[in-house]
Amino acid sequence: MKEEPKQELLSVDRIRQMIDLYNPCTDDYLFVLDFENDSYYISPHALERFLLPGCYFHNVSDTLLRVTCEEDRQALTDDLADILSTERVTHNMVYRWRGLDGQPIWINCRGRVARGEDKRALYMVGCINEIGRKQKADNVSGLLGETSLQTWMQGFQDEIPDGYFLRMGLDNFKSINAKLGVEYGDMILRKMGDFTISCVHHGQHLYRIVADEFVIVDFNGGTAKEAVDLYMEIRRMLDRFVEENHYEAFVTVSAGILQCKDVQDFSWSQIMKLSEFALTEAKQLGKNRSYVFMQEDYDRFLKKKKLTQVLRQAVASNFEGFEVYYQPIFLSKDGSLSGAEALMRFHLDDEMVMPGEFISILEDTGLIIPAGRWILHEALKFAKQMQQVIPGFRVNVNVSYVQVMKSDVVTDIMDALKQYDISPEHLIIELTESGLIESDTYFTRLWTQLKESGVKLALDDFGTGYSNFHYLNELRPDIIKIDRSFTMRAMANEYEFNLLSLLNGMVKSLELKVCVEGVETAEECDKIAVLPPDYSQGFYFGRPCPRADFEKKFVNSGTVSNDIVH
Repeated sequence: MKEEPKQELLSVDRIRQMIDLYNPCTDDYLFVLDFENDSYYISPHALERFLLPGCYFHNVSDTLLRVTCEEDRQALTDDLADILSTERVTHNMVYRWRGLDGQPIWINCRGRVARGEDKRALYMVGCINEIGRKQKADNVSGLLGETSLQTWMQGFQDEIPDGYFLRMGLDNFKSINAKLGVEYGDMILRKMGDFTISCVHHGQHLYRIVADEFVIVDFNGGTAKEAVDLYMEIRRMLDRFVEENHYEAFVTVSAGILQCKDVQDFSWSQIMKLSEFALTEAKQLGKNRSYVFMQEDYDRFLKKKKLTQVLRQAVASNFEGFEVYYQPIFLSKDGSLSGAEALMRFHLDDEMVMPGEFISILEDTGLIIPAGRWILHEALKFAKQMQQVIPGFRVNVNVSYVQVMKSDVVTDIMDALKQYDISPEHLIIELTESGLIESDTYFTRLWTQLKESGVKLALDDFGTGYSNFHYLNELRPDIIKIDRSFTMRAMANEYEFNLLSLLNGMVKSLELKVCVEGVETAEECDKIAVLPPDYSQGFYFGRPCPRADFEKKFVNSGTVSNDIVH
């Protein structure tokens, strides 16, 4: 058996000198642990990353345990104890140290133990590297990576140059990896890198960041138009590649363009944040296109982001800030109060947020599911109270397509009816026709289940541009609600009014009810009365209002006066 060559033992002081010598030459951290003198020395630049008391310290075990995350301390203690009690000469551990901000940083610590002739451990010299740190270069595309871009930009902190950032991202790239494999995806990335390299001009810099994204930096005074032209040139090359490969994979690319003049805070995090926003906007506009950053768009994004956070907190805080408004619905034949539509409202800092702003956020985040349950319960409690005065009082509640597709909304409805002892026919669920078209199968199943339970159903927003008449015959909703936009056209145009009249007659021939929404003036009321619909709703009869105001205006004072409803 071949003997291991005898170690040449260096003094600890000499090793420390060598660490200082190599310190500027590496991003890793060199160290020497002196077992005999219970001391530890590490590359000085480690103090820029880790929660160490200094680059040289004593009482090694306690100090290292303090900087090591709690979950990893026992394993490190056991390993060091094993080195001291055995003749092992290597150390190789993956664990976490705490950074300057207290957050964990994954490291790989490898070392070699020097032993004396009596096999006693004298010291250990080794290297610590961060295994979670981003790469400086990308081997797939052959380009420098995000860390290299960040390092290069540090030289421009004090002075913002003229130019732009062009951030490109392949569209639906994950589906390419899933369908054709990672190797094919890597080939696409290499091609994208090649196309981009061939298009960049002298003085421009190209990097690959975040999986399928590339950044071109122009600090030579380039304009937004030039950035768009450069993007289009790259896109055309990618289009030709797809065509030449017989559309084996249909690959497109989007781009967000950030002009340097639009950047106030020229920090790395801000550049990444704004350029990512620009790229996201391009993708949301339909993909395979570019978008030039605009501050007003970003301000709206930040406002929406803030409102999203506020809504999450409000839902979690027992719907603080939410309120239900009720708009009366009248029987056209005699002007009696039939019921009310429950409408969700939200107040922020004593100001009302428009439903068009917050409802879409609730739907996008899924918060519409708990908020939908909340308004259902509030509306049924209100209906129960109203029925003490008006026995046949009915309440309309809107249900979002998100509730239909992502929650057991039928169970929610039936449980709430049981809890408040409301007969199913006194609840009208409103579903938008646009949502019905988006998810035909889900809505059809919901429609069937609710009708079998006795709950009334209304098809809302009829006449907004969809108006697929086969739903009227196949689904047989109880009520068709004519949208305000249709009502306005009918009031202004005789041809549109004739269409409304024909629609009213057709719906009634199917033994369905019609509710005309958006009646706002006496003239409109007179003209609508010629049809006539079964129900009327609009500002002329009563605006949405809080529960107490509704009772005062439409219940305690009796039904609407005879000079309003004809």
